[in-house]
Amino acid sequence: MFEFLNRSKSISQIVVKRDPACRPIFMAMALALLAMVSTSISAHAQTAPLRIAAAADLQPVLPPILNQFRESTGIEVQATYQASAALTTQILNGAPFDLFLSADLSYPKRLLDAGKADTAGLSNSASPVSYARGTLVLWTRKDGHWPNPTLETLRDPSLQRIAIANPDRAPYGRAAIAALTNLKLLDTLKPKFVTAENISQTAQFAETGNADAGLISLTSAKTEHLASIGSYFVIPGNLYPPIEQGAVIVSNTPQRQNAHRFLEFLLSPPIQQQLAKSGLTPVN
Repeated sequence: MFEFLNRSKSISQIVVKRDPACRPIFMAMALALLAMVSTSISAHAQTAPLRIAAAADLQPVLPPILNQFRESTGIEVQATYQASAALTTQILNGAPFDLFLSADLSYPKRLLDAGKADTAGLSNSASPVSYARGTLVLWTRKDGHWPNPTLETLRDPSLQRIAIANPDRAPYGRAAIAALTNLKLLDTLKPKFVTAENISQTAQFAETGNADAGLISLTSAKTEHLASIGSYFVIPGNLYPPIEQGAVIVSNTPQRQNAHRFLEFLLSPPIQQQLAKSGLTPVN
């Protein structure tokens, strides 16, 4: 394109120099070419996918919702799943995400405070948009020593390894520490921790036998695979602070309108009902 423009410019300069009467014609040609370039750039921006930084507990939940959003709006969308802390650091360092769906409110709040995100009027400007609440469960394999886990499983001395997410990086890890503290089991179980980077890896450790049990998200426990090979016990909600999941729009996104549309889609009653079936508690 630029080579073509350069050649056109050279030709126009030669002809215009020889015949000033042709100048308006070539000016029109130049403007038309600039319009073509502008249209091409605009079309590229419109076809670029909406990039979502998503908490690891959403990995079993979000893909079908992304497909529904794509079919409903024609907007392409991609998601990257990691621990909320890791995604926050990436966004602070300029990672090209448009929207952040965290597993709690503290990480998107950090982005708001740093001026790196906003809520586009969907929530109090100082608070992330709350879109769901998470649930902590104890999961074990059906073919293991505890096919039907309970709180007593945690007190069983034969339990040698228990997987939890890193409490410094993952909200479910902090919830696990709070629950064990309230059960007065933290000191007993801490030497038995198998610590994972995020909640997906925590489930993997329990599934593969690298741990006897895992404190994981209900979204992971309800996946078809884990439900077929294991069982779970819901940790009572009064044992840990609410896992309130929050979202923000990244400030420098070129896709603000599409990000806003996705958040509205996520908060719509049909999608909120879908979240409930996947192991998250709806907010609407």
